Amino acid sequence: MRFLQIFAISLITTLGFSSPSMAADKLKSVPEIKGPSQDRFPGDPASHKVVYMFNQADEGYQTSILNSIQAMIRQYGGDVEIAVVVIGPGIHVLAKEPKREVPDLIYDRVESFAKDYNVRWIACGSTMHTIGWEDKDIRPFAEYVEVGASALMELQAAGFSYIAW
Repeated sequence: MRFLQIFAISLITTLGFSSPSMAADKLKSVPEIKGPSQDRFPGDPASHKVVYMFNQADEGYQTSILNSIQAMIRQYGGDVEIAVVVIGPGIHVLAKEPKREVPDLIYDRVESFAKDYNVRWIACGSTMHTIGWEDKDIRPFAEYVEVGASALMELQAAGFSYIAW
């Protein structure tokens, strides 16, 4: 561990910073990333579109994706359209009665993003079929498609950027 500290200080000094804290002062924003469009009127289509795949039941994984969604909303406000395609073990966040444990905070955040920020939650019909679910088994804000992977492909073709975890 001490070696890593010495290496980091050496690297920072080599790059011309007199202390590790000065390194943060030298960071610059990326000029291409401008945030929400200033020319947009309410109701105009979003300038930015992103799709996530939500395919694991792991709480840390799910929290990371939800945090990323929150950061995108904070960055772009109403100028971002977000879709989440839910496949495999992740699908339980969309169930009225999950068959796998879903932490309350994650379950509530999914609904809040749907209702408060118009995040689309798209369930994979193949996964639903495999576990014996029908549309009546998923939460009312959720949509579903026959094949979740095809939704990912088609959303990308429609201009959505795919964010992988």
